[in-house]
Amino acid sequence: MRPKIIPIVFAMLLTSLTARAQQEMGLSEVIHTARNQSVEALEARQAFISTYWAYRSYQASRLPSFYMYGNIMNFDRSLTLLQNPDDGTLNYVSSNNLQNEVGLQIKQNITFTGGTLSVASDLSRIDQFGMNKSLTWYSRPITVSYYQPLFTYNQFKWDKKIEPKEYERGKRNYLERMEGITINAVYAYHNLLLAKMNNDISRSNFENSGNMLRIAKERHALGSVTKAEYLQLELRMLNDSISINETEVAVWEAQMTLNSILGYDESFEITPTLEEELPDIMMDYDLVMAKSLENSSFSLNNELSLLNAESNVAYAKASRGFSFSLNARFGMSQTGPEFPQAYKDLLDQEVVGITFSIPLFDWGLGKGKVQKAKAAQEVVKAQVQQSENDYRRQMFTAVSQFNNQRQQCQVSRRAMLIASERYDLTMHRFKEGNASVTDLNMAQTENDSALRQYINDLSNFWIYYYTLRQHTLYDFIKGCDLEIDIYEMIR
Repeated sequence: MRPKIIPIVFAMLLTSLTARAQQEMGLSEVIHTARNQSVEALEARQAFISTYWAYRSYQASRLPSFYMYGNIMNFDRSLTLLQNPDDGTLNYVSSNNLQNEVGLQIKQNITFTGGTLSVASDLSRIDQFGMNKSLTWYSRPITVSYYQPLFTYNQFKWDKKIEPKEYERGKRNYLERMEGITINAVYAYHNLLLAKMNNDISRSNFENSGNMLRIAKERHALGSVTKAEYLQLELRMLNDSISINETEVAVWEAQMTLNSILGYDESFEITPTLEEELPDIMMDYDLVMAKSLENSSFSLNNELSLLNAESNVAYAKASRGFSFSLNARFGMSQTGPEFPQAYKDLLDQEVVGITFSIPLFDWGLGKGKVQKAKAAQEVVKAQVQQSENDYRRQMFTAVSQFNNQRQQCQVSRRAMLIASERYDLTMHRFKEGNASVTDLNMAQTENDSALRQYINDLSNFWIYYYTLRQHTLYDFIKGCDLEIDIYEMIR
């Protein structure tokens, strides 16, 4: 029963393949689809949007904040323990009052100094109940306050240096991820193209082997083909039939891989087209290196590493235990039993003071923190220098690979045409009895290998090209930097 089951299963597989929706797609269309509807593209967009709103939050923190505050309907009816100032005795006094307070405040962080400036205006009312009923208004029409830490870590200053670069890095990371999606799509597209061509080659070889086997059978009967050559050709035909099954599975796997990148399910079948026209461009190492340092995230990563290391040193120095802060408050106030009196003949108020804390003995704790941060900073500097050297070597290799690949594609295309013509001639010679089975097999093998090599070279050309685009974020065909429409993405 098993030999009968295998053809049935194979037939079902072929039926499922042919029943799917088919669409012919070129490389540019595949790239466009992958960049717009793949899951990885969605993840890249959401990651950038998160970075965008984080940067917007940072920008908002540098603007004045305006808000209302208050304490309303605060009713207190209880016994309160108070001390008599004359004789020092303690007594419980009945408290029965209602307090209400409302105010407005504007607050602004000062980036240069790291301090906070605020302007407020508030009004309070106290209703006293019981035997001695009374009403008291207390107003502070304007109060200007300033808080300034001294000799400490200025978070606002370092955020101003780091946050814009973090946002710029987020944009470049997004563009680089999109180029990475393009590279994956190019690889999967040519992999499917190669798998389909391998399947076509297997079918064509099987058909040609069958025709040649019939000719060989006739010539074997005449004695011009040996039994060994006949069996060799028959074995080749059997291998071609096995290859058809294997390449069918490879086509299915390659199709599913490409569908996954494009966001399609298994019911969608793409028929790739062979695009042999290549852009006539040569990469200049100086231009590639300049654009890479100008546009890619590599230089920003190094800058941020150095900035963060410098920030850590500043934080360690500010955290050695010394603490000084200035508090100042200036304003006007007044109180009275009636509302208008709370704003008449205002009295000025000033409160200024400095608080401090100085460690007398810390057993070298503060110095150790600073030295540790400085040592880490030196390591980062060395790592950045080494990474720049490695990066330049990597760019030189990438430029050389691309410039050589165009010529490689031309050579492999010529080799493919020669191998195909030689195979046709060998088959014709074999039909006339002027070529052996060994010659025919060798010509067929070389023809198949040349075609596969050409497809691989085309794939490598585009992979090298988009790899350079990923490193430089520069379109060498159009001659412009890659950009993103931020407002379209966040809409």
